[in-house]
Amino acid sequence: MELTPERCYDAFIAHDARFDGRVFVGVRSTGIYCRPVCKVRTPRRHMCDFFPSAAAAEAAGFRPCLRCRPELAPGLSAMDASATLAHAAASLIEAHLAEPLTVTILAARVGVSTRHLHRLFLERFGVAPAGYLRTRRLLLAKRLLTDTRLPVTEVALAVGFGSARALQSAFARHYRLTPSALRARPVRALEAGTLDFELAWRPPYDHVRLLAFLAGRTIDGVEQVEAGEYRRTVRVGEATGYLAVSPGPTALRVRVSASLARVVPAVLAGVRRLFDLDADPLAVGEALGALGRDRPGLRLPGAFDGMEMTVRAVLGQQVTIKAARTLAGRFAAVFGTPIDTPWPAVRTVFPSAAEIAELSVDAIASRGVIARRAQAIISLAGEVAAGRLTLSPGAPVDATVARLQAVPGIGPWTAHYVAMRALAWPDAFPEGDYGVRAALGMCTAAEARRQAEAWRPWRAYAVMHLWTRLGEENPS
Repeated sequence: MELTPERCYDAFIAHDARFDGRVFVGVRSTGIYCRPVCKVRTPRRHMCDFFPSAAAAEAAGFRPCLRCRPELAPGLSAMDASATLAHAAASLIEAHLAEPLTVTILAARVGVSTRHLHRLFLERFGVAPAGYLRTRRLLLAKRLLTDTRLPVTEVALAVGFGSARALQSAFARHYRLTPSALRARPVRALEAGTLDFELAWRPPYDHVRLLAFLAGRTIDGVEQVEAGEYRRTVRVGEATGYLAVSPGPTALRVRVSASLARVVPAVLAGVRRLFDLDADPLAVGEALGALGRDRPGLRLPGAFDGMEMTVRAVLGQQVTIKAARTLAGRFAAVFGTPIDTPWPAVRTVFPSAAEIAELSVDAIASRGVIARRAQAIISLAGEVAAGRLTLSPGAPVDATVARLQAVPGIGPWTAHYVAMRALAWPDAFPEGDYGVRAALGMCTAAEARRQAEAWRPWRAYAVMHLWTRLGEENPS
C-alpha cells in the first residue's frame, strides 16, 4: 500500500493501529512527532509532515510525543526485496544497541558497502544509518527511564551511550529534556527484581495460534507455556536470567529479570523476533490472498536464540514433534546450566554454541541422538562459535542457507526451516515439506514451488497458513 500524505493523514484522524510504526506524524506548530494512534487533538492537514521512521522525524527536528511515546510503536518488517538489506541492518541495530556499532560494521555484517547501505537506509527509513542508530538508542533510553528505576548510568550503558554524561548531553541536544524529567510518574512493578515492558503489534494479531505453535515445541527446562504465558531462561553474552511474556489488548507484556538489565536491547529484540511483532498483516494479506483470508493475524514464529532453535530443528529431523521435544529437553538438562527462576519447570539455560562445540559425538549420541545428527550439531556450533555462521536476522540468507547445507546431515528442509525462524526470512520456503505438500493436495515439490510463486515475498507466512490449515483439518 502506497503511503501518500492523504492516506497517512486519514490514518492519523482515524487512529488506525494498522499504520502504527509504518508512519510518524510531525506537527509543525508544536515541534512534536506522534504515532498514528495518538489521541491528542488532531492538527490540521497543512500543519502535518509524515515520515517513514522515528529517526527521519527526529532528523527533521521533531521531538517525540510524551503521550503516545513513539518508542512503543511496532517495528518494521521487510516489505519488498529492495528493502531487505536495510531491514537486516536495522535488526542488527535493535539487537546490539549496547555495542560500539558503526556504519562500517553494519555494512560488513550484511555484506554491502557503506555507501550502498547509506542509500538503502535513506530510501527505506528516510535517514542515514548513523541517524537511525542514534534515534533507536535515544528512544530505548527514554523507555528505560520512563518504565524502570534503573540508574541513569545503567540506562546509558544498556543502550550504548557509554556514560550518564553522554546520555544527558544527547537528551538535552535532541529532546530538550533531562533524564530525570521522565521519572515523574510511578513505575508499576510486577514483582521485586524484575523489569516490566510492553511491546506493541499491528492488528490483527493471532496470539493464540502462535502460542500454540510454541507450546508444542518448547524445550523442557528451558521454556514453558502455562496459563497463556510464555516463560524461558535467557543467556545474552555473559548475562543470564529469565523472562515471561503474556498477551494484553494491544501489546505483549514482557517481564524480564533484573539480572538482564545491561542487555535489555538484545532481550527485547529477541522477544520481538520470537513473537513476530514487526509483521505487517496488510502486506502479507495482499500477497497471500485467499490462503490468508481466514487467519489474517497468523504470524511467523521466530527464534529467541538461533543456535538453540537450530539444535532443536536438527534433533527433530525425521521424528515426531513430541520425540523432538524429548530429545531437546534431555540435551538441555545434561549440557545446559542451572539457574534460579520463579518457576520450578524452567531452571536450565540452553548451552551456548561454544559449549556445544566442545562436546563429543559420543556424549550427545549417548542421550539417544543419532551419531550423524550429533556430528551435525557439533559442526554447526563450531561454525557459530567461530563467527563463520550467524543464525539471526541480518545474516545474508542465501549464503547462510548454503553454508548450512554444506554441513553433513543438514538438508534443504532444515536449512529453510532455520531461515524461516532463526533468520526471520519471510520468503523462506521448504518446498519438500510433507505438511506443505499435503495441504496443497499431496502435490510434488516442484508443483508446490510453482504455486508458491504467487505468495512472494511472504512464502514463509504461506507455509504457516498451510501447516495451520492441515492441522485444523486433521486435528489428530
